[in-house]
Amino acid sequence: MRILFAFFVLLFPLHALAGLKVVATVPDLAAIAKEVGGDKVTVSVMALPTQDPHFVDARPNLALDLSRADMLVLVGLDLEIGWLPTLLTGARNPKVQVGGTGYVDASQFATLLEVPTQKIDRAMGDIHPGGNPHYLLDPKNAVRVATGLGDRMAALDPANAAAYKANAAAFATAVDKARAGWESSLGKLRGKDILTYHKSMVYLATWLGFSVPATIEPKPGIPPAPAHVVSVLQTVQQRSIKTILQEEYYPATTAELVASKTGAKLVRLAGGADFAKGQTYKARMDALVKAIAEAS
Repeated sequence: MRILFAFFVLLFPLHALAGLKVVATVPDLAAIAKEVGGDKVTVSVMALPTQDPHFVDARPNLALDLSRADMLVLVGLDLEIGWLPTLLTGARNPKVQVGGTGYVDASQFATLLEVPTQKIDRAMGDIHPGGNPHYLLDPKNAVRVATGLGDRMAALDPANAAAYKANAAAFATAVDKARAGWESSLGKLRGKDILTYHKSMVYLATWLGFSVPATIEPKPGIPPAPAHVVSVLQTVQQRSIKTILQEEYYPATTAELVASKTGAKLVRLAGGADFAKGQTYKARMDALVKAIAEAS
């Protein structure tokens, strides 16, 4: 038995078996967590970049991933409210339950926009009471999240604390350097008007200095009715809007109609990093910036 164990250790060193098991709810968070954790963590993601993160199927395999996790990283701000609580209940893992040592709501690290100051109700659409949850489209928030994850990983795994903090610092350096190039590539958008499908480009607009005077959805999460589409068409024509931004997971029919009627260019964007193929946050933003720049 001892010989067998020694042979096993030679094949699979103990340091390779150690480390944190991290589950992230969306691809961008998974990409950041992997860069911060490096070879000290294994990371899985619950939502695909082709899925609207508001609506993810609560599949049993996701609950199984959570049951084995040391750390759960979520967007928060009720983005995952429709599906994550059910999975957490099924996982029965105290480490990743609300208040657990491994439960990490990444919104706590971000500078948030559109935090309601008035009482909200369902008539206003899918309004998030804590603020707009699409904060990772501002690279400054991505850096803040990476720093926060580095600190939390260090607390959970003190033996590798230095590595996590060094990786977070390297992430911040790389993204800050890239941000200057992104801002240069999209500098011509500053002061311009752009149409979006959902209110998901608020952080991007604030960062880059463009305006979103209308959305194809009349209210967040509410499909557009004909009367609203007419209003959108008028806005696009009156304000000479040349670009429409929309994530690929939203239906394209109305946006394509608006584009065809007005001559605006429709840009369909990936819903997050292609984590399954190893795409990093920086590479995801490179692709996003390139797609918008080519259409603007």
